[in-house]
Amino acid sequence: MAKAFPTDNPFLQGYYGPVNTEADAAHLHITGEMPKNLLGTLYRNGPNPQFAPRGPYHWFGGDGMIHAFHIENGNVSYKNRWVRTPKWEIENKEGEGLSGTFGNPRYTDPRVMALNSTIANTNIVWHGGKLLALEEAHAPFSLDPATLMPVGPDGGYETWGNKLVGPFTAHPKLDPVTGEMVFFGYSAKGRFSKEVSLQTVTADGRITRSEILDGPFPSMIHDFAVTKNWIVLPIFPLTSSMERAMSGKPPFAWEPDKGTHIAFIPRNGTIADVKWVSAPPCYVFHPMNHYETDDGKIVVDVMKFDVAPLFPLPDGSPSTKELPFAKLTRWTFDLDGHGNTFREQQLDDRSGEFPRFDERFCMSDYRHGWIVAGDVTDPKTGEPRQDGLIHYDLKTGKSTGWSAGKDDRFGEPIFVPRSENAAEGDGWLLSVLYRGEEKRSDLAVFEATDLGKGPIALAHLSSRVPAGFHGNWRPGTV
Repeated sequence: MAKAFPTDNPFLQGYYGPVNTEADAAHLHITGEMPKNLLGTLYRNGPNPQFAPRGPYHWFGGDGMIHAFHIENGNVSYKNRWVRTPKWEIENKEGEGLSGTFGNPRYTDPRVMALNSTIANTNIVWHGGKLLALEEAHAPFSLDPATLMPVGPDGGYETWGNKLVGPFTAHPKLDPVTGEMVFFGYSAKGRFSKEVSLQTVTADGRITRSEILDGPFPSMIHDFAVTKNWIVLPIFPLTSSMERAMSGKPPFAWEPDKGTHIAFIPRNGTIADVKWVSAPPCYVFHPMNHYETDDGKIVVDVMKFDVAPLFPLPDGSPSTKELPFAKLTRWTFDLDGHGNTFREQQLDDRSGEFPRFDERFCMSDYRHGWIVAGDVTDPKTGEPRQDGLIHYDLKTGKSTGWSAGKDDRFGEPIFVPRSENAAEGDGWLLSVLYRGEEKRSDLAVFEATDLGKGPIALAHLSSRVPAGFHGNWRPGTV
C-alpha cells in the first residue's frame, strides 16, 4: 500500500509537492493574445516522486516528470507524464517507494540497487532527432516527443551504440555551428569517484571523443562551459563520499577548505593538454553563456553562490546561518597571461537562478540574458521566492523585470526566437508560472526584451506544475 508523503519536509508540500495525476488537455483557456507564429513544444522536467521515499528526502531526488506545452495556431495543449524509468516501473508495480534519495544504499531495496536506474528528472533536450530526459548520474533516457513514452533499443537509454562511457550531465552544450553535443559525467569510475568523463557526439549520433579527467577530489559538478576552443570544467568543494553515505552522514557536503579548481581542456586537444586555474571556494549550478574574446580571453557568466545551498557540512550541520543567494557574475580567464589568470566581476546585486539566453549564440559573444529573480525568501523553505523575471542587456548594462504576486513562483525562462534568422533577443520568453493562491499554474508568454509590460498571453491550467528544473523548446509540429 502506498504510504502518505511525510508532512515535515517543505520540499514535499505546496509549490514543491508532487502531483499524482497524469493529464491531457487539448485546449487550454487563454487570456491575452497567443502569438499565431509561435509553433513548437516547450518540454519541462522536474522532480515529482511517485511514492514516499525511504529515509530523508532531498528535492533533487524525485522521479522525473515531463510537462509538455504544445503551441500551434494560437492554441495550447498540455500533457504531463512520469518518465518510465526502470526505477519508476518497479515501484509502480510494487505500489510503494523502494529507494532512498540519490539511491542511497542505506535505504534502497537491493532490487532497485541492481537496476542502477536513472531518475531522469533534471533536463530535457532535443539532439540528433531524439528527445532526451537527463539527470547527472546515468545515461540519457530517450522519449517519444508526442507520447513522452520511452523509445529506443535499450528500453529508453541512449548510449550511442554502447559507446557512452560513465554518467551523462544534465547540461550538455550544443554547438550551434556544428551541431556537436559536448558533455561530461562526474563520478565516471563509479559512485563518488573523482574521475570525470569528457565526450562529444556529432549531430548524426557518433561519439567522436571519449576521455577521462582525473579530478582533485570527488565533487558534484552540475554544469560546465564550452567555448569555440575550450571545455571549461569547474570542480567546486561540494564533495561526495561513500563512507559518509554509509555511516548516515550526508553523501554530498560542503568542504570550502578544498577550494575551487577549474580545468581548461582544448576542444582540439586532449586531456594531456589540460590547464588548471584555482579560485576561491564558491558554487555554481548554472552558467548563462560562455565565449572567447577577440584577444583570446575566456568569459564565463555564472550565477554564483558563495556557499553551496541545499547541502550541509560533512557532519550534517548547516553550511551557513543565512541562506546563500546566487548573483550574476562574470568570470574572465587569461590562460596566456602572466600573474593573475582569473578576474571576477559581479554584474548585479539581485539574487536569482536559472539563467538562460538566446541559444543560437551559445559559445559566442552575446547581449541578452534572462533569469528567475527573487530577493525575498519563502518563510517555509527558506528558498528565494523567485516571483519575478529579469532581462539583462549586457551591452548597455540595463535590466528590466516583471514580478507576479507574492505567492506566485516562476520557473526557468526559455527564449524562443521569432524566426530562425531573427536578431539576437528578438522573440518570446516562456515560463511556467505557479499561482500560489489558486494552487495551479499558467504558461506565461512575454516579449523577450520587454518584460516590463507583463505577459502578452497566459495559457491556464486547472492543475499545478510543481517546482522543477529545466526545459527546452523544440520548434515545429509534434
